Amino acid sequence: MENSKLTREAVLAKTHYGLGIYAHILRIYYPGEVVLKVVGRDCGLTRNPFNGDKPTLHVWLHKEVPGKAMSAEWALHKDLDGAIPEGDAFDFAELHYHQTGDELLDTLNQEMFLHIGEERSFYSVRKYAQLKDLPTEEPKEETISIRPFSFFRAPIQNLKPCRTANVVDIYKYITSDYARERTERLRAMTDKKAAKRFKSTAFDYATFSGTFATRNDRDLVAHSGLICIDFDHVTDLEGLFQRLLQDEYFETQLLFRSPSGDGLKWVIPIDITEGTHKSFYESIAAYVAYTYRIDVDINCSNVSRACYLPFDPDAYIYPKLLEK
Repeated sequence: MENSKLTREAVLAKTHYGLGIYAHILRIYYPGEVVLKVVGRDCGLTRNPFNGDKPTLHVWLHKEVPGKAMSAEWALHKDLDGAIPEGDAFDFAELHYHQTGDELLDTLNQEMFLHIGEERSFYSVRKYAQLKDLPTEEPKEETISIRPFSFFRAPIQNLKPCRTANVVDIYKYITSDYARERTERLRAMTDKKAAKRFKSTAFDYATFSGTFATRNDRDLVAHSGLICIDFDHVTDLEGLFQRLLQDEYFETQLLFRSPSGDGLKWVIPIDITEGTHKSFYESIAAYVAYTYRIDVDINCSNVSRACYLPFDPDAYIYPKLLEK
């Protein structure tokens, strides 16, 4: 749809008939929560941020001609208390953004990473400026840089960095045997509290998003241009691993399994000149929620977020980084 026009129909086609718009806005108000549960064509009741957070918002899929396979359909809502007018996903979005018409469509297109009307790109957050596979010109040369960030020795209470590191350093660290014993020991533990204590005391960690004087947002020395998205308790771990590597808009720099073995750490580049670290994190979280149907913890959006480093011999690194 990269050459399509930005219309209501185009937005509905990329947001599961508008359900994605409801979910996107509700996650802004209720980060970390499951905001919609779709059963058949009905989402039941959920909290309404425009009615004192009461669970009075009913969202469902409406079909213009029931029983007709190709009939038009779209998501609708109704508040049981009548706190807001009945309407569709765009009416609901207007309540949050205070925008209408093309202005609202443009906001949804950008915030939800729908990319309607954009040329498909190779890599770049927000602008997606480097093109590939275009028949009219040769693909542009990629710019790959090694970005430094801080590396810390265990325990997590140690806030002073040991040294600076980069993605190649961390890849070599986690694919070597250095953390094998502690990772295997953690994954064998059945007591969750004990496992959490052990992880915090035994595992070295990195702050992928920057170098720090001490691990504190206020002590950021320089942003690395990287961000780490944390996926916890993933049902289809290997399936998600492969899907992230094939993501249409984000070029994976590093991807590895978490110390517990049931999560993933996805390190991707961002252009920090285009927005704040927090705004990028929230936008990527919305993109992930819509694209992969996985909620990302918004509480992990701080720039000094620590990432534990386990043993993962099957970790992925962007191959061209190893050529540096």
